[in-house]
Amino acid sequence: MDAEYKPNKKPVPETQEQTPPADKYLWAIYITLCVISIVEHYSAAASVVSSSNIIGPLMKQCAHLGLGFIVVYFVQRIPYNRFVIATPCLAVGAIILAILVLLVGTERNNALRSLDLGFMDLQSAEFVKIAAVSMVALVLSRTQLKDKKGVSNAGIWGSMIVILIFSGLLITQGITNTILLVSICFSLMVIGGVQFKKLGIIILVLIACGGGYFGVKILMSNKTETTAIEGQHTVKKSGTIDRVSEVFLPRLLRWNDSIPKWKQPITKHNRQEQYSYIAQANGGMFGVMPGNSREAARLSLAFSDYIYAIIIEDMGLVGGLVVLMIYLSLLGRAAGIASQCNRAFPMLLVLGMALYITYQALFHMAIVSGVFPVSGQPLPLISAGGTSILVTSLAIGVMLSVSRYASRKKSDKKAIKKEAIALPAEVRAENPSQL
Repeated sequence: MDAEYKPNKKPVPETQEQTPPADKYLWAIYITLCVISIVEHYSAAASVVSSSNIIGPLMKQCAHLGLGFIVVYFVQRIPYNRFVIATPCLAVGAIILAILVLLVGTERNNALRSLDLGFMDLQSAEFVKIAAVSMVALVLSRTQLKDKKGVSNAGIWGSMIVILIFSGLLITQGITNTILLVSICFSLMVIGGVQFKKLGIIILVLIACGGGYFGVKILMSNKTETTAIEGQHTVKKSGTIDRVSEVFLPRLLRWNDSIPKWKQPITKHNRQEQYSYIAQANGGMFGVMPGNSREAARLSLAFSDYIYAIIIEDMGLVGGLVVLMIYLSLLGRAAGIASQCNRAFPMLLVLGMALYITYQALFHMAIVSGVFPVSGQPLPLISAGGTSILVTSLAIGVMLSVSRYASRKKSDKKAIKKEAIALPAEVRAENPSQL
């Protein structure tokens, strides 16, 4: 008799489990922003290069984006439950970095902002913001009420303490950074279940602390000026004293000026914002196409703090709206992922990272378009800057990690139980979000 036929197939072990791929839409958004960064950086580079060295800054930006891609690739392969331990470590590191910047940092625009490492300047503000957001997400996930939806008083006060500590570290580097941080954390607290009544109390506390800070700075500035006049000699004031009276208040007054922008003369104080408005007006509806920017040569921060003006000049109002929608779609996709998470921690983590990126983009666009007073905020992944790209890439990697390893509401009971076991007992609270 012929031997019995046996199919030439290797049996697949029943215990073999494959990790699902990271969210493809988040990957698409990330890659799209990187491509826009390269194109627009080439166009805006005319403000910092000569015709014989136009490739240099472009290659530097590509190197930063390449380093950022490496960060995204490796972070998205780390199960998100590891971030429970990594978050406090990140917070401690951000605090140490911010203190080092205050002690031995490099001064830019009358403020200590970065730590010179030789091969790059490390901006502490970006690390402080992402660390604060991660800590608030962790605190809220640890203090969810079991019997009813909401956050315990310990979670509310813990979040407020986190905001106060990190805001105090940021306020010397720019008031806009502080407002941005508070906005992100407050949004996350609303999503996490904090009642609006209790949020109002926290707002009053923060207003009192902020008012006290500004009052002291203004009094110190006035006292220093009076001493200089009485002593008949010039006193050199430090940047941390001058920024309130000599930077923030004049910018606020210029922003609130009743004279239309197009009637105001261009001076050394408003030249950046005025040239950015001219660039946006030159773009019209469809733009002059990348590489044909006229104002990049006069706008010295065209490649960083004002790159959105060059985007509008290159691609017009339509292109500017497309870029805006890309960032909003990142937040929308994160909300979709968060709504499917079984646990509170991954839900808060993915939304915290998305809020960090999207709010920063919205602040940048509002400043460049004149909706907010002038301040320096990078456009995530598009503006030049190694630290900003590095930290934004870290946030993207965390979002992708949650999309891979967080169990979905439609997952089988075995996967949900396995996720709960992998998390510490104190952060196993169920997702309270109604997204």
